[in-house]
Amino acid sequence: MINVLLVDDHELVRTGIRKILDEVKGLKVVGEAKTGEEAVQFCRKNEPNVVLMDMNMPGIGGLEATKKIIRYAPDVKVIVLTVYCEEPIPTKVMQIGAAGYLTKGAGPDEMINAIRAVNSGQRYITPEIAQQMALSQFKSADENPFSTLSERELQIMLMITRGEKVPDISEQLVLSTKTINSYRYRMFEKLNVGNDVELTHLAIRHGMLKTEAL
Repeated sequence: MINVLLVDDHELVRTGIRKILDEVKGLKVVGEAKTGEEAVQFCRKNEPNVVLMDMNMPGIGGLEATKKIIRYAPDVKVIVLTVYCEEPIPTKVMQIGAAGYLTKGAGPDEMINAIRAVNSGQRYITPEIAQQMALSQFKSADENPFSTLSERELQIMLMITRGEKVPDISEQLVLSTKTINSYRYRMFEKLNVGNDVELTHLAIRHGMLKTEAL
């Protein structure tokens, strides 16, 4: 039996996925979480086989939650299930140790195949994302300036563009406000923007911020 944890801040999404998985022999939804913090806590106590992890959630979000789960429960396989399709997000996610990357446009069969694949020790990436990742190595920073960001800068960028303030980011990531602002200004320099509004507009323009994820 493959025990699965569903992580998404939208109850409707969790309910839909649970309904699909409940009908599949050999799969069992053993829990649900609506924040990254809840997901980390669940995995430390219960260690499901596979986690289906949303990226865009209140709090620490899916990227930091994935890192923490991999650190505290290394046997748990994390599949990121998200609306984010553009590089460098898929590459960063896989680099931190995620076992799979699926877009929310994937069908039920692909999701089930991905769960079974990562549980057996393989990695699974939606084919169009895998192709995009392969091609991204030939793109320059001019084509996607976000590729110049470090993993932490990318994480803070995602938090800022969903409207979170520096003190809240500081608390959630357990970093000082001075450190968060240092990352923020370094990011502004790399991306040639002057404030959070310009950053958000740039993120939307390059497909880094989906309007449905706002």
